[in-house]
Amino acid sequence: MPSMLDAVVVGAGPNGLTAAAELARRGFAVEVFEAEETVGGGARTEELTLPGFRHDPCSAVHPLGIGSPAFNAMPLARHGLEWLQPELALAHPFPDGTAAVLTGSVGESAMSLGARDAGAYRRLLAPYLGHWDTLAQDFLRTPWDGLPRDPYRWVRFGLDALQPASLLSRRFGGAKARGLFAGLAAHAIAPTGSPATGGIALLFALAAHEKGWPVPRGGSQAISDALASYIREQGGTIRTGTEVKRLDELPPARAYVFDTSPTALARIAGLGHAYRGYRYGASCFKIDYALSGPVPWTARDARRAGTVHIGPTAGEIDAALTAAVTGRDPSVPFLITAQPSLVDPSRAPEGRHVFWAYGHVPSGWQGDATDVIERQLERFAPGFRDLVLARAVAGPPELAKRNANYVGGDIACGAFSGLQTVIRPKLARVPYATAHPAVFLCSSATPPGPGVHGMSGHHAAKAVWRRLRAA
Repeated sequence: MPSMLDAVVVGAGPNGLTAAAELARRGFAVEVFEAEETVGGGARTEELTLPGFRHDPCSAVHPLGIGSPAFNAMPLARHGLEWLQPELALAHPFPDGTAAVLTGSVGESAMSLGARDAGAYRRLLAPYLGHWDTLAQDFLRTPWDGLPRDPYRWVRFGLDALQPASLLSRRFGGAKARGLFAGLAAHAIAPTGSPATGGIALLFALAAHEKGWPVPRGGSQAISDALASYIREQGGTIRTGTEVKRLDELPPARAYVFDTSPTALARIAGLGHAYRGYRYGASCFKIDYALSGPVPWTARDARRAGTVHIGPTAGEIDAALTAAVTGRDPSVPFLITAQPSLVDPSRAPEGRHVFWAYGHVPSGWQGDATDVIERQLERFAPGFRDLVLARAVAGPPELAKRNANYVGGDIACGAFSGLQTVIRPKLARVPYATAHPAVFLCSSATPPGPGVHGMSGHHAAKAVWRRLRAA
């Protein structure tokens, strides 16, 4: 090991690992420190319920992972990452037993919305189809990093994306299309009337048509393990089980890169109240299930989908999100669910299944939403409770304990509201830099924000290597 490292990365989540990989493959001496015993952050896989049932404690389905420019620039398949595509990317069931679906075919998805809205859906997506590679690089970027690769399409997408989902969905006349669109926008964990939620819905819909909504074989841990293996191949070092509380506990380095919350970075690096204005958002109540059989969805399409959204109307979805953001207890939650063992039988014993579901709750909420979540599931899958062999429950305190980046249980590492929607963690020419010239931030609190895509780590690494090469 050299007497001084080029970079030390604190936190081995997808962004920290991506930053380390980007630096190591460019010849920099890199060492990663992770407080947990294994790498992963929000991309882990564990036996949470019963032996042989492998669950993802946080993220499970990765439309932005398979479409990530950062991941695609690395040979992660050679390091064990294999994407598995379910028959349908997404199903959004309705009380009448039908479902809107997202598939690789825009036409099939459009027709699932009914003839009334099929044309409107095609027209909304048509300008962007076939352009994922450039659009993803432009959308999952940071404004300081030069001009977009496709300025025309970037501007056009931006005009749609900046709109609230509730406004953009006025192009649709029917409840099914509006419900599907609201469910996609809900991944922002913000009311659908919030600015830029339309962009979240568009991005997830486009990802489904262009790249799919896959799961990694063996679970989300496969993403983290592949990144870690690649780092080691490039000469980097990873130390797990090592919590960092102060900057001077780390070895000498020319740069320090933190995959942590902004407040944790300020505390560790001695930056005082540098991020006192940064706001964290609502949380989730998550349940991982071990099931004796597949979920008995009333809608047949839901039985073939890797992801199922539960919230039949746009109004019901918005009400659930608004309740979480404004601090009210959940009553009829909107649910995001995943059933990875439909496409990956290695996740559970033969004939058994793992199932993943969460609803939104206020930050720091200490209640128990198990009953309201399972009542929602029973609305669309009668008999679901009869299949439950075991469940692992995690509310905001448990989520925050599992991952220190989830302040108050906020899995997005920052509220999607106000100026923070587009400017995070604070207004700066280089949002990854800090008041300390050798300290950088690369977590989901930086652009382009949450999701297992590694792009925050990629952009932070770029800021670091530019500084190192200029020194």
